[in-house]
Amino acid sequence: MTELGEHCDQVCTELHAAWAIAKKDIIIYYLKPNIIVSGMLFPIFMFLAFAIGRPEVPAVMIPGLIAITILFSASSIEPVSIPIERRMKTFDRLLSAPISLHTVVLGESMSGFLYSLGIAFVPLIAGLILFPTPIVGFAALIAGLVLTSFCFATMGTLFAAYPTESPGDIMSMLNLVRLPLIFVSGVLIPLEQIPQIGQYIAYFSPLTYGNDLIQAAFAGDTHFNPAIDVVMLLLFILIFQFVANRLYKKYND
Repeated sequence: MTELGEHCDQVCTELHAAWAIAKKDIIIYYLKPNIIVSGMLFPIFMFLAFAIGRPEVPAVMIPGLIAITILFSASSIEPVSIPIERRMKTFDRLLSAPISLHTVVLGESMSGFLYSLGIAFVPLIAGLILFPTPIVGFAALIAGLVLTSFCFATMGTLFAAYPTESPGDIMSMLNLVRLPLIFVSGVLIPLEQIPQIGQYIAYFSPLTYGNDLIQAAFAGDTHFNPAIDVVMLLLFILIFQFVANRLYKKYND
């Protein structure tokens, strides 16, 4: 019983430390111009560039806009904050704190997750106001927003493991992944209309499942079963967390 109590105390301590890391990023980095541009304005302009003049119904367009916004906003915090903190030597102090590396990765991911979750409500509310599109699945919407946001926040933390003091170095690598994901994940082009090879690639994209799950909330019609979307997003989160921990350990030992 004592061991269980000690274990619970340790878990509470680690979670408190993770929240402290996330709160620090919230206070310092959320209103930086490069985060606002890459997290909100860029995905909106990109979506409009491809969406204007296309015949898709709002029930298809709104989930796509939300998914793109989550992709860019969730993965934009850590690639900016961590290189800056490396330059200021504050990240070294964070790694030397009496907390586990898992807590550091979780705390950094929580920051991008919370930022993305807040930003996601902008296209969600705008879509509901501009288009009479009812939400038919609130559970799918909540699961889609939460899991997709945390998945791409963890992906941003993973890329930020690269040992550089320049945010631009990480952003350039990250965009080599983010931009192709948009075109193979059924966000701008339905999966059924993508060439067969593209459909196979789409199965390895977390954005495919995030967009599909959010789509279920508006249209009630998805490419996959929503349960499969949830399982795959959880799997991607675990993979990203595991790889991120290994990379931070490798580059900071």
